[in-house]
Amino acid sequence: MGVMERTEGAILLSVVVPLRDEGPNLRALHEEIVAALQASNEWEIVFVDDGSTDEGPDVLRKLAREDPRVRIVTLSRGYGQSTALVAGAEAARGEWIGTLDADCQNDPRDLLALWDEAREGVADVVTGYRLRRADPWARRASSRVANAVRNRLSGDRITDVGCSVRVFPRRALLEAVRFEGMHRFLPTLFRLAGYTVVERPVGHRARHAGRSKYGIHNRLWRGIADLYVVRRLVRRQVRYDLRDGDGA
Repeated sequence: MGVMERTEGAILLSVVVPLRDEGPNLRALHEEIVAALQASNEWEIVFVDDGSTDEGPDVLRKLAREDPRVRIVTLSRGYGQSTALVAGAEAARGEWIGTLDADCQNDPRDLLALWDEAREGVADVVTGYRLRRADPWARRASSRVANAVRNRLSGDRITDVGCSVRVFPRRALLEAVRFEGMHRFLPTLFRLAGYTVVERPVGHRARHAGRSKYGIHNRLWRGIADLYVVRRLVRRQVRYDLRDGDGA
C-alpha cells in the first residue's frame, strides 16, 4: 500500500472515497467535492484505489498534482470496499471522516450538511438514507430485502445501510471490529461501540459514467452472510446491571 502525501496544515474533515475502475467519474467527483467544501480550507480528499485496472490511477495522480488537498492511497490489489475504507481512515488526518461512492451518484453537498449536524452535536454519527434511488428495479428490490433482513436479525432500525453518504469520528472506525463486509453494517457497529447515530435524507443520482461493480449475488447474498457475523457480535455484547446499594 502506498500513500501520496500532498497537504499541509490542520485538517478537520477527511473525505474518504474507495474506488475501483471509476476513472471516468473521478474528475467530476473531485470538482463537486471542491465546490461543496470550498468555504473551508480544513479538509482533504483521500482517494483509495482498490486495485483499479483502468485509467483511474492516472487521473488520480493528475488530480493530486493539481490540487494539494488530494491524497492517494494505493492498495496492492483489490481487497474490497471495507478494507479500502479502513485503509483510507488510517491514512486520513481529519478528526471527522466523510464517505462517498466514486460513481457520482452521491451529492457532496449532502455530505456537508451531515458534517454540519455532526459538529453541532446532533449525534456522533450522521448517516444518510436515499429518498429516491436512481437505480434499476432489481437493485432497489435487493436492497430493500437486505435492509429488512439485516434489521430483523441485528435488532437495529437502519433505513438504508447501503447508503455511502455518512459522517463519523475517525476514531469510531479505527476502533470498530474489522472484517470484509463491515461497510454494510457501520451504523450498527458504531452503536455497539456506544456511539449515537441519526439518519438524514440525502439525494441520489444516475451514474455519471461506467457501470456498477455490484449485483444481486455479490451484494444481497454476501451481505446476508456477513450479517451473521454482526448478529453474533450483537448477541455477545457485554451488558450488566449493578445491584441496588452496591458499587462506588
